[in-house]
Amino acid sequence: MNLPNKLTVVRIVLVPFFVAAMLINFPFHYLIALLVFAVASLTDMLDGKIARKYNLVTNFGKFMDPLADKVLVMSALICFIPCFGLSAVAVIIIMAREFLVTSLRLVASSEGLVIAADKWGKVKTASTMVWVCATLFLAGVGIGGGLFKIVFLVGTVFVTAVTVLSGFNYLVKNRSILNVQ
Repeated sequence: MNLPNKLTVVRIVLVPFFVAAMLINFPFHYLIALLVFAVASLTDMLDGKIARKYNLVTNFGKFMDPLADKVLVMSALICFIPCFGLSAVAVIIIMAREFLVTSLRLVASSEGLVIAADKWGKVKTASTMVWVCATLFLAGVGIGGGLFKIVFLVGTVFVTAVTVLSGFNYLVKNRSILNVQ
């Protein structure tokens, strides 16, 4: 197994530790969750760069990397429901976009086409990672009340809106794959 694939596996292995740090109340648990999430997010950034730079792209990586990303982010969002009161509606919207894009990629793949991440997909990913990290940092250092609520609400609205925009953009740009005119 090459280095990029090992990084992807590390990301998957870190998910239960992240979830435990989120849901088990112990001193500094949100800061531990932040550390685990940040390390896992860094593996996401590194595995693709290393794979492309050193020509280490594999079918395993093509399959597992996006799956690992989705498991990490969805785990965070689902944990945000009981921990911070994240709206289940926002989580459903974000999950629906992920299913939409993944399904679109599967259909394209069956026709020998590849749908690469575009700028809106990258903005969606980056903003989600920043929002998750900011939320965990504020909760971890004990900043609650008004500031936390404002940052959390603005982040929720922004990430959800960018997610919808990104999903719509993928759908419109690739509608020919679905034979929709």
